[in-house]
Amino acid sequence: MYLKVKRLGDFILSLVGSILLSPLFLVLIIAVKADSSGPVFFKQKRVGIHKTYFNMLKFRTMRIDAPKDTPTHMLENPEQFITGVGRFLRRSSLDELPQIWNILISHMSIIGPRPALWNQADLIEERDKYGANDVRPGLTGWAQVNGRDELPIDVKAKLDGEYVEHIGFKMDCRCFFRTIVKVAKSDGVIEGATENADDMNRTCE
Repeated sequence: MYLKVKRLGDFILSLVGSILLSPLFLVLIIAVKADSSGPVFFKQKRVGIHKTYFNMLKFRTMRIDAPKDTPTHMLENPEQFITGVGRFLRRSSLDELPQIWNILISHMSIIGPRPALWNQADLIEERDKYGANDVRPGLTGWAQVNGRDELPIDVKAKLDGEYVEHIGFKMDCRCFFRTIVKVAKSDGVIEGATENADDMNRTCE
């Protein structure tokens, strides 16, 4: 029953959020376009509920000559590819805002395990142990508020499993408000060559 209410809440909040944040979207679109050549948005193939695939949207934060579909942590010097505006978007997590659309059309939820890349087999396999692939992935989640980019895959999957085990209004509220604190402090954001990076999602299309 809660999952149905959760989905309704996701729809309403993402719809209202997209309307209220439309001026910010416009400003960021202009900033990304003015800062470097290339598209404003990019899409990434991600793993959704029940291991189905969907395209996750983000603001483009890297130059168009960056290695294609390569995780940031596998680049020796990712800073050379990150644009000026992109650096700000990553640090503030504003590059994730276009995922409001993914939430609106039911690909994602506001709270849930962060969607793995289609080729992140190790994380997908670990999540299978905890049933974390059988819930809708989220914009933020329990693993993100307990380490974000700093967590190794086995720990991240276990935390995702804890979320699934305790999923409910109270758990979602804890994730939501702790995310606000994390983003405000830019806690747990790592760029560059580290095997523990959560956001293998930080790549250029």
